[in-house]
Amino acid sequence: MKSAARAGRRTESSGDNDAERHLYVVVTNDEDQYSIWRADRDIPLGWTALGTPAPRQECLDRVEQLWSDMRPRSLRQAMAGRA
Repeated sequence: MKSAARAGRRTESSGDNDAERHLYVVVTNDEDQYSIWRADRDIPLGWTALGTPAPRQECLDRVEQLWSDMRPRSLRQAMAGRA
């Protein structure tokens, strides 16, 4: 199964060279969900930047390392309370 970070990734052959010219940041929200965001844009409300700007693929790789459990924090906590 593909990870969420890689599932939507375009390859260079798809013509998305524009994305490779920009720096991105890894962002997270209060539910411990992760994404990447262009470093030259304001981060949306409710999200927090982690680390420093980096190339897109480096950020996607970091998300894959960090986001090992796709369930939102509230769901994980609810499930732990029932166990």
